[in-house]
Amino acid sequence: MSPLYARHKRTTLAVATAVAAGALLSTGLATSANAQTPVEAAAAKTPAAAPTSLSAAARTTLIQQAQAGAAQTAQRIGLGAKEKLVVKDVVKDVDGTVHTRYERTYAGLPVLGGDLVVHTAKSGKAEGVTKATKATIKVASLKPQITAAKAEKQAVGAAKTLGSAKTSADGARKVIWAGSGKPVLAYETVVGGLQDDGTPNQLHVITDAATGKKLFEYQGIENATGTGKTLYSGTVSLTTTQSGSTYNLTDASHGSHKTYNLARKTSGKGTLVSNSTNTFGTGTASTSSSDQTAAADAAYGAAETWDFYKSTFGRSGIKNDGVGAYSRVHYGNAYVNAFWDDSCFCMTYGDGDGNADPLTSLDVAGHEMSHGVTANTAGLDYSDESGGLNEATSDIFGTGVEFFANNASDPGDYLIGEKIDINGDGTPLRYMDKPSKDGGSADYWSSSVGSLDVHYSSGVANHFFYLLSEGSGAKTINGVSYNSPTKTGSTVTGIGRAKALQIWYKALTTYFTSTTDYSGARAGTLSAAAALYGSGSTEYNAVKAAWTGVNVTS
Repeated sequence: MSPLYARHKRTTLAVATAVAAGALLSTGLATSANAQTPVEAAAAKTPAAAPTSLSAAARTTLIQQAQAGAAQTAQRIGLGAKEKLVVKDVVKDVDGTVHTRYERTYAGLPVLGGDLVVHTAKSGKAEGVTKATKATIKVASLKPQITAAKAEKQAVGAAKTLGSAKTSADGARKVIWAGSGKPVLAYETVVGGLQDDGTPNQLHVITDAATGKKLFEYQGIENATGTGKTLYSGTVSLTTTQSGSTYNLTDASHGSHKTYNLARKTSGKGTLVSNSTNTFGTGTASTSSSDQTAAADAAYGAAETWDFYKSTFGRSGIKNDGVGAYSRVHYGNAYVNAFWDDSCFCMTYGDGDGNADPLTSLDVAGHEMSHGVTANTAGLDYSDESGGLNEATSDIFGTGVEFFANNASDPGDYLIGEKIDINGDGTPLRYMDKPSKDGGSADYWSSSVGSLDVHYSSGVANHFFYLLSEGSGAKTINGVSYNSPTKTGSTVTGIGRAKALQIWYKALTTYFTSTTDYSGARAGTLSAAAALYGSGSTEYNAVKAAWTGVNVTS
């Protein structure tokens, strides 16, 4: 589960960390030299290594072809006789290079942490493999020394510490765990229920099948034409569906995305939001569980996020298959969070303290949907440094969505959650130019970063992205003042948000794996910059400088 922020730091205002007031101005026309509008970004020349847009039929054909040749591919890249490859996704570049992402099995068992990406030139020449683990997949025995029941008991105990009242697991399966060190036979156990703040629980616990030792755990829930009168984005256009004399929030132009009202419940889909007129919401806050304003914000955020990915990267929906997710609003009672759940392929929004501040702002919607993109590409484990990169990816693309929408009521900025007042004092949830201003996030990498909550370890990558986009030092963008430092006081010159987004997306979809840490992220983004703009290019050198600025070095 990946909620929007770390719940265990909450006070009566929502989070316990002291947040410095941001210099947010109501007006201001000054922009940085690196700021780019969506129109400017679209006008830029498409690099040969950028992903090309694939139709659903073309993508399906590539996947089928890759799966048909999976055995030969496994042999070519040196996998063992007991190993097989299962195609997860395919990305094709403008120049014809194909990046095929595989999951791996060993003797029929899933290999967790065994995912890899095979890079193939248009000519068919192999261009390399990016692996989640360099270890050889081999175990001495496939016979467990402990029972599945023991593994399930351990998982239930772990879930209990998060507030789950479940007394039994949802099941355990045998797997090969390759996520850390030498691969071993293990059990993966899943426990559902609710966490202590009402967030759904989907805890995955990995247990050594020989010793009973807990090896790893992570959350599977990841902390998103009619008229919409939204709370945060003003009056907007929404694509709706008419059924007889009723209109509903089914968006046929964005993968048939649907918006449902849970009306304070914490399970199920809820009721499809509908109305006798083609206008949804009032544009003002309400504590009513039947209010449609939050639904209008959620539907608008989903559409803008879809368009951002389509226009910027040629990606058609979260899974790149043209199928929309669905959104649920009015979750729980005074629930101060939002989350993505890949198991239901849906986004969910609480209404905040007093049920009057729904967490449905544009950057939050982009953040939550981007957890789905990560889950369906690199699959970054939601723990340690990879978990911080997972959260940062959502902040990065959520920021991209906000700039892309170019909405006068919610101008693009490098602040996260600045509209939802989650702290109760008008300050944003996170700052990308200097993450530590939120009182808990890390500005720079250190050996202890991985031990932080993922919402705070994400600060290193958020800071990197800001430096890469805008550079260091003081500047004003869309009326917001920023002053981004570097670890050593060095000066970093940004390359613009458009290029920074392309580099991060290509790294995520073709070079990151489930176990990527900050060192791996540096390597992956340098590979992406080299592929897109050339090794030694201005963009390549800027990536190096930005990582050095946040203390991630070679």
